Amino acid sequence: MRLAARIVGDLRQVLAAEVRAGERAAMTAIRAETEQVKQDLRRQVTSSFGGNARGIANAWRSQVFPRAGHSLRPAGLVWTKVPNVIDAFERGALIRAKGGRKFLAIPTGFNAARGRRGRGEKGMRVTPAQMVASGQGFLRPFKSGRGFVWCLPLRQGEQTGRRRRTRLIAGGVAEVGTGNRKGREAWARGMLQRGMVPMFLLLPQVKLAKRLDVKGAAERGLRRLPGRFVAAWERESGRAAP
Repeated sequence: MRLAARIVGDLRQVLAAEVRAGERAAMTAIRAETEQVKQDLRRQVTSSFGGNARGIANAWRSQVFPRAGHSLRPAGLVWTKVPNVIDAFERGALIRAKGGRKFLAIPTGFNAARGRRGRGEKGMRVTPAQMVASGQGFLRPFKSGRGFVWCLPLRQGEQTGRRRRTRLIAGGVAEVGTGNRKGREAWARGMLQRGMVPMFLLLPQVKLAKRLDVKGAAERGLRRLPGRFVAAWERESGRAAP
């Protein structure tokens, strides 16, 4: 049996067309996989921390190189604008007070700035310095004996608005927000009966739970990339099944 073979067309043109198809396929695969890894990391943040963490989730950014044109050796980069936050929750970091201080001062929900800017330091409405300066702060120990709740006394302010809602004033320093929750007046009366509002939790250290898996997202992307590249190359070169 004798077999014969011959090249139809210009071999250099055929090879050049194949290289161009490979370049387009490589860029397509890298661009798609980089975006998927970024979206995977954003979903990790929102699923772990809820809707209030959209800012941290959207801090994940991506870029594909080269930024213009095509290449057989493209690269995709995914990074975050808040690396310290991401690193802490990926490792499950242990946080301690600095500068010889004994406790971390963690603001409670009653002492949150509710997303508004210009209302104290680091998102707090009342700072530890203001607590000390007020001369009204007092401590309540945890049952475990490992920390304290730093409180301010409550007093009732004037009723305001058409619904005559009770204003709660913490130590004369700040108004305690109750939001638009159902049964606001009953809630306010219950707070007044307790006579205090927790403003800070004082803890010697905090162990953050591991909530993110950045390495796992990157490894999954690398495993998907070869198959994505081959499929894209077949489409670009016209070999893909219709």
